[in-house]
Amino acid sequence: MRKLVFLIVFVVAISSCYPQGSTFLKDNYSKKEYMIEMRDGVKLFTAVYSPKDQSKKYPMIMQRTPYRAGPYGEDKFPNQFGPSSQFDKDGFIFVFQDVRGKFMSEGEYVNMRPYIPNKKNKTDIDENTDTYDSIDWLVKNVANNNGNVGIWGISYPGFYAIMSAIDAHPALKAVSPQAPISDWFVGDDMHHNGAFSLLMAFNFFNSFDLPRTVPSQDWQRGVSYDSPDAYKFFMNLGPLKNINAKYYNNIRPFWNQVMQNEVYNSFWQSRNILPHLKNIKPAVLIVGGWFDAEDLYGPLNIYKTIEKNDPNANSSIIMGPWVHGGWSRGDGEKLGDISFDSKTGAYYNDSIIYPFFNYYLKGIGENKIAEATVFRTGENKWYKFDKYPATTKVDTLFFAGNEKLLPKLSGVTKDKKGFVEYVNDPANPVPYTATFQDSRGFYNRTFMIEDQRFASTRPDVVEFETDILGNDLELAGPITANLFVSTSGTDSDWLVKIIDVYPDTSSSKKIEGVTVEFGNYNQLVRYEMMRGKFRNNKENPEPFKPNEPTLVKINLNDVNHTFKAGHKLKVQIQSSFFPFFDRNPNKFMNVREANEEDFQKVNNRVYFSKKYPSSINFYAN
Repeated sequence: MRKLVFLIVFVVAISSCYPQGSTFLKDNYSKKEYMIEMRDGVKLFTAVYSPKDQSKKYPMIMQRTPYRAGPYGEDKFPNQFGPSSQFDKDGFIFVFQDVRGKFMSEGEYVNMRPYIPNKKNKTDIDENTDTYDSIDWLVKNVANNNGNVGIWGISYPGFYAIMSAIDAHPALKAVSPQAPISDWFVGDDMHHNGAFSLLMAFNFFNSFDLPRTVPSQDWQRGVSYDSPDAYKFFMNLGPLKNINAKYYNNIRPFWNQVMQNEVYNSFWQSRNILPHLKNIKPAVLIVGGWFDAEDLYGPLNIYKTIEKNDPNANSSIIMGPWVHGGWSRGDGEKLGDISFDSKTGAYYNDSIIYPFFNYYLKGIGENKIAEATVFRTGENKWYKFDKYPATTKVDTLFFAGNEKLLPKLSGVTKDKKGFVEYVNDPANPVPYTATFQDSRGFYNRTFMIEDQRFASTRPDVVEFETDILGNDLELAGPITANLFVSTSGTDSDWLVKIIDVYPDTSSSKKIEGVTVEFGNYNQLVRYEMMRGKFRNNKENPEPFKPNEPTLVKINLNDVNHTFKAGHKLKVQIQSSFFPFFDRNPNKFMNVREANEEDFQKVNNRVYFSKKYPSSINFYAN
C-alpha cells in the first residue's frame, strides 16, 4: 500500500476520490454514473452529483482526471465535491470524469496527449475534443442544469482544464487550471532545461505508467523495494539505464519513451501546449504556488502566453506562498520554517476561487478579481495588479571576487584571478535538501523554501552575496542568470539559487516544537537547473570545449519577494542537485545510455571579469 502514497500526495486536487463518503452530501445530492460516448465511439466514465432540490437550475463544475473519478457506485460519495467546501453547500452540479484510457473509461491513455490543431475526421481526437463532447452531452442530458459549465483541476487535472479552454464548447464559461503542466521538457515535472527529474519521475511512473488490459476501479501497484534513504538508494541504483534492468523490466510504455527521447524533439514539442493557447473564450483563472517544485513553470507561462497571444482574453492569475496544490489543503499560514502571517489558503478560497465560479456560472456578485493577485514573500502581503509583471525595471548584480555581488561592473575587475573553481564529482553529488527522506516518498515538499546553510559547507557549491542591504530590495518578476563558465569535461549541469540571508542578529523561534536559529538563516527563494549541453538549443545539444569560458544563460521562474533592509541577497551555484535531478556524467553523450564508467570528475569554473561578466538580471520595484 505504501507504493501508492506518493500518488495520493501528487494528486491533492482529487479529494473527491477518497471513498469515505459524506453524510451531508448524501443527504443533499443524488448521484448518477454514465458512460458518455465520444465522437470516435470511445466511452468515458462520468459521475454526476446533482442537488436533490430540483426547484431551480444549477451550473455544472467539472473535473477531468487521470487519478480516479471514484468512488464508484451510485451509492458511494466522496467527502468533498468542489475546490472548497463552500461549493458543496451552495448549489452546483458536480461532474467527475476518468480521462480516456484511465480507470473506468475506455480507450488508450496517452500522457499529455498532444493537441491536434487541424482535425479532419472523427478519429482525430485529443483532450480538447473529449471535453467538448462531454460538455455537449452533459448540458443536453443532465436535468436542471442552467447551461453554464466550469472546469477546474490541480496538477494533471489542471492540464486537462487548460486544454478545455482551447476551441471551447460555448457552454464552458469559466476555467481554472491550477498548477497546470505546460511543457514537460523545459520546466514542468519531468525536466528542467533537459535535466531529468529523477526522484519524482521514478516514483510517479512506478505505478502510474503500468499498462492496463481492461478498465479498472483500482490503482495498480508498482514494484516494491526497501530503502529508507533516497540519496543512498539512487546512488546505488547507478546510471538511468539500470532502472529498467533492476526494477521496471521494460513494461512501462511512457517511461521507455522518456528514455528514448533525451532531447527536445517532436515527442516533447508535441506535448508543449503553449503554442496552442489562442482565441481563448472562457474566463480563465490560473493558480500557482511560489514554492511548487512540480509545476511553477506551467501557471506562469500559460498566463503569459495567453496574454501575449490574445491581450483581450479574460485571463487572470493568482500566485501564493504555496507548494504544489497547497492552496487546497491547510490554511497556508506557514511553510517549513517560514510564517506568512495570515491564512493565505483561506483568503484564496473565500476571496478568489469561490467568487470566480459564482460570478461566471451563476451571475452572482461582481467580477472583482484582479488581473494578477500576488503574494509577496518577505513582506508577507497580498498585492493586486492590473498587469503582470507589474514592473518593467530591470536591475543587474555582477559576480565579483571575495564572494561578492556588486551593482556595478567596475568593481568586478579588482580580482586578478577572475574566477572561482570547484570539483564536480558525480560520485559525490550535492544533495537537493538537508532533510532526510525515504526514497519511497515523492520528495521533500518544503525544499524550495529550505535553509541553504547545509549547502554552504560543500566545497562544490560557490557563493556570491551583496553587502548588507540598506533598503528593502523587491524582486518582482523573472530572473536571468548570465553565467560565464567552463568545465574540464564536455558537459556539465549548472544550477543557480537565489537566497535571502537573514541578519546574524535574527532571533531564534520555536517551530512546531523545534527551535530554529534564524541568525544567518539562508532562505531559498528561487532556483533553476540547466543541463549544459542544452544551453543554446534544446533540440540540438552542443558539447563544451574543455576549459573554454562559455556563456550559459538560465531563465529562472518569477519571484515576488522582498529582501528586507538588514538582509543580504546571495547566489549559490552548483552542478548537481541529487536525487531530485539525475547525475550528469560530465561527458557529452546521451545520459540515458551512460554506463558507470562514463561518469567522470571535472573541474568547473565560474568567471567574473570585464571580459566574462557573470551576473543576474531581475525585475525590481
